[in-house]
Amino acid sequence: MQYDEPLFRPPSEAHSLIIQATLGCSNNTCLFCGMYKMKKFTVRPFDAFKKDVLDCARYAPDARRIFLADGDALVMSMSHFTKILRLLYAKFPNLERVTCYANPLNLLKKSMGELRQLREEGLGTLYLGMESGSEQVLKRIAKGSTRAEILEAGRKALDAGFPLSVTVILGLGGKLLSEEHIRDTASLCSDMNPTYLSALSLMLGPLENYFAKTQGPDFEFLDKLDMLREVRQLVCELHTDNTIFRTNHASNYLPLKGVLRQDRETLLAAIDTAMADPGKYLKPEFLRAL
Repeated sequence: MQYDEPLFRPPSEAHSLIIQATLGCSNNTCLFCGMYKMKKFTVRPFDAFKKDVLDCARYAPDARRIFLADGDALVMSMSHFTKILRLLYAKFPNLERVTCYANPLNLLKKSMGELRQLREEGLGTLYLGMESGSEQVLKRIAKGSTRAEILEAGRKALDAGFPLSVTVILGLGGKLLSEEHIRDTASLCSDMNPTYLSALSLMLGPLENYFAKTQGPDFEFLDKLDMLREVRQLVCELHTDNTIFRTNHASNYLPLKGVLRQDRETLLAAIDTAMADPGKYLKPEFLRAL
């Protein structure tokens, strides 16, 4: 099997077998994201996908987890998706779960009955990029989904029985919109109550100058202490039940993990300790990555 690179997956899928069901992203408008800008979105033909599955089954027959790349497998038709899931579970006898990214609009296009069918066929955790709960920030980054649509999509996935892992991005609103970005993100996450919540830090690489220009002359990037202030505000204002909160992405300065609400004070204490001595506790720049 040969991947159509670049290839991406969530941190929690580090030990999963990755097979590309689609190439690129069905939305691909987000101004902060360069992951799939070089690809034209396509759903791979079933025969091409099957060939990769058969190759992988020979070399990794004991695979227990499979992540369906690229950007959003949920755009696939029900007939195509169910054929893929049935093939995977037939060829990997020890398979425990199949996961994928989930675009809010494609989640909304699937009926509740269709989502429940995919869950019954063995589709597991869905990874939903919320990015921000601020309507203004969502518009400025060209997310392509509104706050209301993201909330509806997340609740729909949870109601269909999926474990839901939501991602938000620290620093996405710049200094001017920092407080609004975190306040509205915390309230949206609280209303949704996802299974998992991960915070990444804005890290753009070669897209940095382009992104800054698209945000207007008032945009200023956050420094590392600003990022910590945002994650602190987020932890303070989140009101979810048993959501597992993580900042274990390579872009973050401070890795954290806890269960909200029970670990709130422990998380805040760790953040305050790091802010008091950033040179000792924060990850150096050369160890951060997209």
